[in-house]
Amino acid sequence: MPAPQAEFAENAIHEPPRAQFEAFIDDHRNMLNACLDGLTEEQARRSLVASRTTLLGLVKHAIMVEKVWFDEAITCRSRAEIGIPATPDESFILTDQDTIASVRQAHREACEAARQATSSLTLDDVLRGNRRGPLPLRWVYLHVLRELAQHCGHADILREQILNP
Repeated sequence: MPAPQAEFAENAIHEPPRAQFEAFIDDHRNMLNACLDGLTEEQARRSLVASRTTLLGLVKHAIMVEKVWFDEAITCRSRAEIGIPATPDESFILTDQDTIASVRQAHREACEAARQATSSLTLDDVLRGNRRGPLPLRWVYLHVLRELAQHCGHADILREQILNP
């Protein structure tokens, strides 16, 4: 990936915990979105592993992550109501309509919707719409950060393989 721009996290060193969580999550959201910088459509869709994981698929999957944790978990709406796949594996499936531009835009919109959905909540507020049961926002933030960090690592490796065959 391009050099990470950890500007949000760096600026949050002396901020309250919530601001720190949100800064780290936003940094990872931005880094994952940036994994598509400068790639062709073919490169973004290139399959290098046995799973459905591609760079474009990772960003598309991240849209589902945002909607599961910041729509389904908050609103208790079903995945069908939200319009997202039933399983994580399905979220990596690319259609002919998925382009770098369309997936990146949908990802940015999902991230903004997530920020809006959590804006009035506290870290101790309990989200009741997840299959695990009631979870505090603090735990959800940590879980999302872990998942985004893992996917940024996956993207780093895939991008390196694509650009340095």
